[in-house]
Amino acid sequence: MINGRTRLHVVANGTMTGQRYIDEVLLPHVRLFRGAVGNKFVFMDDNATCHRTLAVQDCLDSEGIQRLLWPARSSDLNRIENVWDALGRQAAGQNYPPINKNTLVRALTEEWDKLPQQLLDNVVQSMVRRVECCITFHGRHIPY
Repeated sequence: MINGRTRLHVVANGTMTGQRYIDEVLLPHVRLFRGAVGNKFVFMDDNATCHRTLAVQDCLDSEGIQRLLWPARSSDLNRIENVWDALGRQAAGQNYPPINKNTLVRALTEEWDKLPQQLLDNVVQSMVRRVECCITFHGRHIPY
């Protein structure tokens, strides 16, 4: 988000399910942001299967959280991939690269805290241009 971020959330064991998404992401984090931002808050996730369950939609509806609607295959709009790329390069470039799950989690957490806020702000601010471009190109690949 602009001017801030949450702690990095690592899915410790198993896979992310709709219920885990509700319990570990939506209720403890997204609900708070929606409350702080107010009625203009629009939530952007992706089309991961766990994000599209009926339980997730019911949770969003009950919390008054409006979700940004977007095309099913919209990699051009999924800017979190840019952030993951930067985070992965930073973790891999550490003096002692991760060699197991614990050191990977520690490296990613350390590097997440070091990512320049300007990088995250730029990702958020680029969305208006990206959505406009996607509309112009009728959902086809955009030149970004």
